[in-house]
Amino acid sequence: MSSLKLKYGLDEVPPFLELILLGLQWFAIAVPVVLIVGKIVAGLHFSDPGAQIVYIQKIFFITGLSLLAQLLWGHRLPLIIGPATILLVGIVASRDAGLGAIYTAIAVGGLALFLLNIAGLFNYLRRLFTPPVVATILILIAFTLTPMILDLIVAEAAAQQALPNLLFSLIFVLGLFWINRRARGFWSSTLLLWALVVGTVVYLLLFPQSLALTRPEGSFFAGFFRQMNLKPSFDPGVIISFLICFLALSINDLGSIYSVGGILKPDEMPTRVSRGLSLTGLLNFLAGLLGVIGPVNFSLSPGVIASTKCGSRYTLIPAGIILVAIAFMPPAIAFMGAVPPVIIGSILLYIMCSQVAAGLTMALDSEEPFSFERGLVMGLPLMLSIIISFLPDSALNTFPVVLRPVLGNGFVVGVLAVLLMEHLIFRK
Repeated sequence: MSSLKLKYGLDEVPPFLELILLGLQWFAIAVPVVLIVGKIVAGLHFSDPGAQIVYIQKIFFITGLSLLAQLLWGHRLPLIIGPATILLVGIVASRDAGLGAIYTAIAVGGLALFLLNIAGLFNYLRRLFTPPVVATILILIAFTLTPMILDLIVAEAAAQQALPNLLFSLIFVLGLFWINRRARGFWSSTLLLWALVVGTVVYLLLFPQSLALTRPEGSFFAGFFRQMNLKPSFDPGVIISFLICFLALSINDLGSIYSVGGILKPDEMPTRVSRGLSLTGLLNFLAGLLGVIGPVNFSLSPGVIASTKCGSRYTLIPAGIILVAIAFMPPAIAFMGAVPPVIIGSILLYIMCSQVAAGLTMALDSEEPFSFERGLVMGLPLMLSIIISFLPDSALNTFPVVLRPVLGNGFVVGVLAVLLMEHLIFRK
C-alpha cells in the first residue's frame, strides 16, 4: 500500500464532477509546457505564423494522444506528458540540417528506444548512467538551452527594447520564485499557467506595441497534411546526435515513472516500466513521422498527487481528451500563441533553474560523498557544453558537414565527455 493517504487509488474512478475538475487541473498543468516548447520549435522551423499555428496544433494532438495511450495501455500511471525538452536541444543544434533530417532522426531514435527495450538491451545501457552522469545530463540540458533563452528574452526584441526586456525578465523570474516558495496545492501545481496568463497581460500593458495576433487560415487537416510533405533524410550526424538525446530522454522517462511508482506502490512495476518506455519509443516514432517534436513523461505528477490526495489515473483522461480537442481548434491555438517571446524565455529560464537544482541535488545526495574528482567528472562536460553552445556560426561552419550535428551540439559533446570522464578517466 502507498504510504500517502489517498482519497482515490490508482484504478478508482472519482464521481463525474470531481473527475472533470481534476482533469481540468491536469490540463492546466500540461498546457504551459506544450505552448512554450511548441512556440519555440515552431518559430525555429517556420517564419509564417499560420504554419507555426499548425505545428502547435500537432503538438497538442500528439501530447493528448500520448497521454491517453500511456494511461490505457502503457505504464497506466497518473503521469503527465509533454514535448521533450531534451529533443528541443537536438532540434536547436540541428536546425541547419533541415526538417527532413531532424524528424527522420526523431523517428529513428523513437524506434531504437522501442527495439532496445523490448529486446531487453536497455538494462545494459542503463548501467552507464551513474548518479554523476545523470546529474550532469540534467544540468547540461539547462546550460545548452541558454543561448536560445537569451534570444527569446533579448535578441527577438528591437534594439531599444533589449534592456527593458532584460529587466522585466529578471523581475518576472524572481517573482515566480517568490510565489513558488509560498504557493500551495492547486496554485503551486498550476503556477506555470498563471505565469503565462498574468505575465502576458502585464507585459502587453507595459509594451502594447508587442501585441501580435495571428488569424489562422484553412482547416486543421489542410495544414496538417501540407506539413506532412517531409522527405526522409538520413543524415548520420543528426541521427547520432538524436540517439544520444534519446538516451537522456529514456533516463528522464524512467525517473518519472519510478517517481510516481514510489508514491503509489502499484503492482507489476517492472512491467509498467517496460510498457511505458516501449510506448514512449513508439510515440516518438509516430511524432517523427508526423514532423513534430516527440513526447516524454514528466516528473511533475508526484507533487500534484500529494496535493490533491488523488492517485487515480482516470482523472487524466479528460485532460487527454481536451488536449486532442484543442488540436482541432486553430483560433484557440492562435489566441494562446499570442504570448510574447520574453514571457516564453523567462518561464523557460525558471524551468531550467529547477533542472539545475535537480541535477545538483542528485549529485550531492547520492550514496558516495561528493568529492573533488566527482566535481571534475561534472566540470569538464559542463564547460565544454557552454563553449560549444556559444560558438559563433562562422566557427561552426568550418566543421565537417557530417560531424557538425554532433560536434556542434553542446549537449551531445557534454554527454560524451561525462561518459568518458566517469567510465574511463576516473573509472573506479
